[in-house]
Amino acid sequence: MNSNATLKSPIGVSVPSEAQIEAAAARSAKRRKQTVYFWRYFILIVFLGGWEVLVRMKLIDEFFFSKPSEIVSRLYTWLTEGTSDGPLWYHLWVTMEESMLGFITGAVAGIIAGIALGRNRMLSDVFSVYIKVINSVPRVVLAPIFIMIFGLGLTSKVALSFVMVFFVVFANAFQGVREADRNLLANAQILGARGWQLTRSVVIPSAMSWIFASLHVSFGFAIVGAIVGEFVGARYGIGLLINIAKGSFDAAGMYAAIVIIMVVALAAEYLMTMVETRLAKWRPAPLQDTH
Repeated sequence: MNSNATLKSPIGVSVPSEAQIEAAAARSAKRRKQTVYFWRYFILIVFLGGWEVLVRMKLIDEFFFSKPSEIVSRLYTWLTEGTSDGPLWYHLWVTMEESMLGFITGAVAGIIAGIALGRNRMLSDVFSVYIKVINSVPRVVLAPIFIMIFGLGLTSKVALSFVMVFFVVFANAFQGVREADRNLLANAQILGARGWQLTRSVVIPSAMSWIFASLHVSFGFAIVGAIVGEFVGARYGIGLLINIAKGSFDAAGMYAAIVIIMVVALAAEYLMTMVETRLAKWRPAPLQDTH
């Protein structure tokens, strides 16, 4: 029987075949995707165009807000000729190295600590008060302390990024472990799972959604930590470029550096989503909006 044929019900009403339903769903998904991209680009163009027009009409002050065309020009100059303090790529590499080291070490430590304290009530009761005390300190104020201890080099920026990432990941990992399905845990124990085997097979997979949610956010915090550290004191980095632009009242330079950070953060978010998709194939697909 042809799967593309339209079936007829006993009362004579035509019923679409499975292939026709799938084709209609695919067309609907394609139209929705096109609509989403249209509105994304439309809003971006309207925003940038309106910004440019308002500046040129003197309705907003170019001294404070610059304008998109000047920002693009500054980015082109940095890419082709470098900055006044060296090649743009080297500044970007320094910031990314600091961010990545802080992100990786902070995420690993946060996951391990969150799972350990989530699984061990005694450890949680002992260390929870210290974690709350340290977490209550605004992380950015630690930048001068780390600069004093570790100097202007890589270590101070990594330390600040580590602190920014650790508590975000730790809190989600801890809560994810505590929210593990009790029925799954009980069933696994009935089947003989104990200790690390129970943690590895049931608890960690249950907490993965919480952990990945924190990783999406925490990479941005890692960049913030590196930038703030460079702001306080550094020889190279995107934060240094922002600081120099601020000191010379160069609005275009500040916005250009911010654009670079935004592009890097979006690229990291895309990579993180790809990794999450590969590592969490077992999760059911999210519900789709039917409107």
